[in-house]
Amino acid sequence: MKILFLGDVVGSVGRTIVNKYLKQIQEDEKIDITILNGENAAHGKGITSRIYRQFMEIGVDVITLGNHAFSKGELLTTMVECPNLVRPMNLLPADIGKSVVVKEVCGLKVAVINLCGVIFLDRVEKTPYECMDKVLQDVDADIYFVDLHAEATAEKQTFWHNYRDCVQVVVGTHTHVQTADECVIEGSAYITDVGMCGAYDSILGRDKEEVISHVVHGEFTHYTPAKGEGLLCGVVIDIDENTKKATEIKRIQIRPTN
Repeated sequence: MKILFLGDVVGSVGRTIVNKYLKQIQEDEKIDITILNGENAAHGKGITSRIYRQFMEIGVDVITLGNHAFSKGELLTTMVECPNLVRPMNLLPADIGKSVVVKEVCGLKVAVINLCGVIFLDRVEKTPYECMDKVLQDVDADIYFVDLHAEATAEKQTFWHNYRDCVQVVVGTHTHVQTADECVIEGSAYITDVGMCGAYDSILGRDKEEVISHVVHGEFTHYTPAKGEGLLCGVVIDIDENTKKATEIKRIQIRPTN
C-alpha cells in the first residue's frame, strides 16, 4: 500500500499547485490513498465546503485540518456535508465533525486521525496522548495514520516514540517547512514536518512584505497569502500489506525551476 500525504495547503497558490501535480504524483508513485492537510486552504486560514469538494473532485480521499480548522465560520454548520474532512480531536469546539475517518484501502482498514499539539496552540482542551489512547481503544483499524498538527519538534518526536509500536505513520504539520528527518523504525514511519503547498517566495506561504511590516515595524496588517509560483511538499509512505508495517517514507518537493 502506498499513502500520499501533502502538507498544509496555503491559499489559492497552494490549491493551484496541488491541482497541477496531484494526478502525476498519484500515477508515478502508484498511490492507493491520498490525504492532505487543508487547514490553510481558504485564503490562508481555514477551509470551506466548496474547497473541500474541489479537492475531492481531483482525487483527494481525506482532508485533515489544524488550529485554523474553524477560521471560516461556515464550517461550523457545513462540516456535516464533508464526510472525509477530519478535524483535530482536541481542538475546541470539540462537538463538530469527525476526528477519525476509516477508509478501506487494499483490503485493509486505514484510520486517519487528526490531533493538535499543546505547545503554543490555543483552544486545545486535551493532550494528544489522551486522545490517541481513546482512538486506539475505540477505533478498530489495521493501519493508524496520524496527522499531528503541532509547533514544537520535541513534542512531535515524543508523541511518535510513545506510539510507534502501535501506530504505523505519524506526520507532522503546522510549521510549513519541510524537515529532513523522515525515517522508519520498527515498522513506524515519521517526519517532523511535511512542509506546505503554497507560494515559494513567501514566509510560510504568507506575503513576506506584510510579515516584515508587522514583525519588524509593528504595523497592523491583515493575513494575506503570497502570490507567485508554487511549492509542493509531501511524503509517500509504503506499507507492507502482510505485516501491516511501514517500510519506507520518501519526501516529495516540487519547487519552481528558475
